[in-house]
Amino acid sequence: MSFKSMDEILAYAIEKEEEAVAFYTDLGKKEGFASVKETFKNFADEEKKHATMLKGLSQDPSKVETYEVKNIPDLKISDYMVEIEYSEGMMLPDILRLAMKREEQAVKLYRDLSEKSPTQELKKIFQILVQEESKHKLALESMYDDFLADHES
Repeated sequence: MSFKSMDEILAYAIEKEEEAVAFYTDLGKKEGFASVKETFKNFADEEKKHATMLKGLSQDPSKVETYEVKNIPDLKISDYMVEIEYSEGMMLPDILRLAMKREEQAVKLYRDLSEKSPTQELKKIFQILVQEESKHKLALESMYDDFLADHES
Protein backbone atom coordinates (compact mmCIF):
# COMPACT_ATOMS: atom_id res chain seq x y z
CA MET A 1 0.00 0.00 0.00
CA SER A 2 1.54 3.28 -1.04
CA PHE A 3 0.20 6.81 -1.04
CA LYS A 4 1.59 9.66 -3.05
CA SER A 5 -0.41 12.57 -1.67
CA MET A 6 -2.18 13.87 1.38
CA ASP A 7 -5.49 13.69 -0.53
CA GLU A 8 -5.00 9.96 -1.20
CA ILE A 9 -4.24 9.28 2.47
CA LEU A 10 -7.21 11.27 3.72
CA ALA A 11 -9.56 9.66 1.19
CA TYR A 12 -8.40 6.21 2.31
CA ALA A 13 -8.71 7.08 6.00
CA ILE A 14 -12.18 8.60 5.53
CA GLU A 15 -13.27 5.45 3.70
CA LYS A 16 -11.97 3.30 6.60
CA GLU A 17 -13.80 5.45 9.16
CA GLU A 18 -17.01 5.21 7.15
CA GLU A 19 -16.57 1.42 6.97
CA ALA A 20 -16.24 1.38 10.77
CA VAL A 21 -19.42 3.48 11.12
CA ALA A 22 -21.26 0.98 8.91
CA PHE A 23 -19.78 -1.97 10.85
CA TYR A 24 -20.89 -0.69 14.26
CA THR A 25 -24.25 0.54 12.96
CA ASP A 26 -24.92 -2.87 11.43
CA LEU A 27 -23.97 -4.65 14.65
CA GLY A 28 -26.26 -2.33 16.58
CA LYS A 29 -29.17 -3.30 14.36
CA LYS A 30 -28.52 -7.01 14.95
CA GLU A 31 -28.25 -6.72 18.70
CA GLY A 32 -31.22 -7.41 20.95
CA PHE A 33 -29.97 -5.90 24.21
CA ALA A 34 -30.61 -2.15 24.51
CA SER A 35 -27.38 -1.49 26.41
CA VAL A 36 -25.27 -3.28 23.79
CA LYS A 37 -27.18 -1.51 21.01
CA GLU A 38 -26.28 1.78 22.71
CA THR A 39 -22.63 0.74 22.97
CA PHE A 40 -22.48 0.08 19.23
CA LYS A 41 -24.21 3.39 18.54
CA ASN A 42 -21.57 5.16 20.64
CA PHE A 43 -18.78 3.39 18.74
CA ALA A 44 -20.36 4.44 15.42
CA ASP A 45 -20.66 8.03 16.66
CA GLU A 46 -16.95 8.08 17.57
CA GLU A 47 -16.03 6.84 14.11
CA LYS A 48 -18.25 9.53 12.57
CA LYS A 49 -16.31 12.14 14.55
CA HIS A 50 -13.06 10.77 13.14
CA ALA A 51 -14.46 10.94 9.59
CA THR A 52 -15.63 14.52 10.13
CA MET A 53 -12.23 15.53 11.48
CA LEU A 54 -10.51 13.94 8.48
CA LYS A 55 -12.87 15.67 6.06
CA GLY A 56 -11.99 18.96 7.75
CA LEU A 57 -8.29 18.26 7.19
CA SER A 58 -9.02 17.35 3.59
CA GLN A 59 -10.91 20.60 2.96
CA ASP A 60 -8.30 22.74 4.70
CA PRO A 61 -4.83 21.16 4.43
CA SER A 62 -3.31 24.03 6.44
CA LYS A 63 -4.90 22.43 9.53
CA VAL A 64 -2.39 19.59 9.17
CA GLU A 65 0.51 21.95 9.84
CA THR A 66 -1.08 23.34 13.02
CA TYR A 67 -2.33 20.00 14.33
CA GLU A 68 -0.49 19.11 17.50
CA VAL A 69 0.48 15.44 17.60
CA LYS A 70 0.62 14.05 21.12
CA ASN A 71 1.71 10.73 22.50
CA ILE A 72 -1.34 8.77 23.65
CA PRO A 73 -0.81 6.17 26.39
CA ASP A 74 -1.23 2.57 25.32
CA LEU A 75 -2.54 0.17 27.94
CA LYS A 76 -1.63 -2.69 25.54
CA ILE A 77 -4.59 -4.75 26.75
CA SER A 78 -5.63 -5.70 23.24
CA ASP A 79 -2.07 -6.71 22.36
CA TYR A 80 -2.56 -9.87 24.41
CA MET A 81 -5.90 -10.84 22.92
CA VAL A 82 -6.80 -12.87 19.90
CA GLU A 83 -9.13 -11.44 17.29
CA ILE A 84 -12.72 -12.64 17.47
CA GLU A 85 -15.75 -12.48 15.19
CA TYR A 86 -19.02 -10.89 16.21
CA SER A 87 -21.83 -13.21 17.20
CA GLU A 88 -25.29 -12.09 18.24
CA GLY A 89 -25.76 -11.90 21.99
CA MET A 90 -22.07 -11.34 22.76
CA MET A 91 -21.31 -10.11 26.23
CA LEU A 92 -19.86 -6.61 26.69
CA PRO A 93 -16.25 -7.75 27.36
CA ASP A 94 -16.20 -9.61 24.04
CA ILE A 95 -17.71 -6.64 22.21
CA LEU A 96 -15.01 -4.43 23.69
CA ARG A 97 -12.38 -6.99 22.67
CA LEU A 98 -13.70 -6.94 19.12
CA ALA A 99 -13.58 -3.15 18.99
CA MET A 100 -10.14 -2.93 20.65
CA LYS A 101 -8.62 -5.29 18.09
CA ARG A 102 -10.06 -3.19 15.24
CA GLU A 103 -8.51 -0.04 16.71
CA GLU A 104 -5.21 -1.82 17.37
CA GLN A 105 -5.03 -2.86 13.72
CA ALA A 106 -5.73 0.70 12.57
CA VAL A 107 -3.00 2.09 14.85
CA LYS A 108 -0.49 -0.45 13.54
CA LEU A 109 -1.41 0.23 9.91
CA TYR A 110 -1.08 4.00 10.22
CA ARG A 111 2.13 3.72 12.27
CA ASP A 112 3.68 1.46 9.61
CA LEU A 113 2.58 3.80 6.84
CA SER A 114 4.01 6.79 8.72
CA GLU A 115 7.38 5.08 9.01
CA LYS A 116 7.38 4.33 5.26
CA SER A 117 6.26 7.80 4.16
CA PRO A 118 8.73 9.60 1.92
CA THR A 119 7.83 13.15 3.06
CA GLN A 120 7.28 14.91 6.37
CA GLU A 121 3.82 16.05 5.24
CA LEU A 122 2.68 12.45 4.65
CA LYS A 123 4.32 11.30 7.90
CA LYS A 124 2.37 13.96 9.80
CA ILE A 125 -0.96 12.87 8.31
CA PHE A 126 -0.32 9.29 9.41
CA GLN A 127 0.82 10.47 12.84
CA ILE A 128 -2.48 12.34 13.21
CA LEU A 129 -4.32 9.15 12.24
CA VAL A 130 -2.25 7.12 14.73
CA GLN A 131 -3.14 9.62 17.43
CA GLU A 132 -6.88 9.56 16.70
CA GLU A 133 -7.05 5.76 16.55
CA SER A 134 -4.89 5.52 19.69
CA LYS A 135 -7.37 7.74 21.56
CA HIS A 136 -10.19 5.41 20.59
CA LYS A 137 -8.15 2.33 21.52
CA LEU A 138 -7.30 3.85 24.91
CA ALA A 139 -10.97 4.63 25.59
CA LEU A 140 -11.99 1.07 24.73
CA GLU A 141 -9.19 -0.49 26.77
CA SER A 142 -10.13 1.72 29.73
CA MET A 143 -13.78 0.64 29.41
CA TYR A 144 -12.67 -2.99 29.31
CA ASP A 145 -10.38 -2.58 32.31
CA ASP A 146 -13.11 -0.78 34.28
CA PHE A 147 -15.65 -3.47 33.39
CA LEU A 148 -13.35 -6.23 34.62
CA ALA A 149 -12.52 -4.31 37.81
CA ASP A 150 -16.25 -3.84 38.54
CA HIS A 151 -16.99 -7.53 38.00
CA GLU A 152 -14.04 -9.15 39.82
CA SER A 153 -15.63 -9.23 43.23
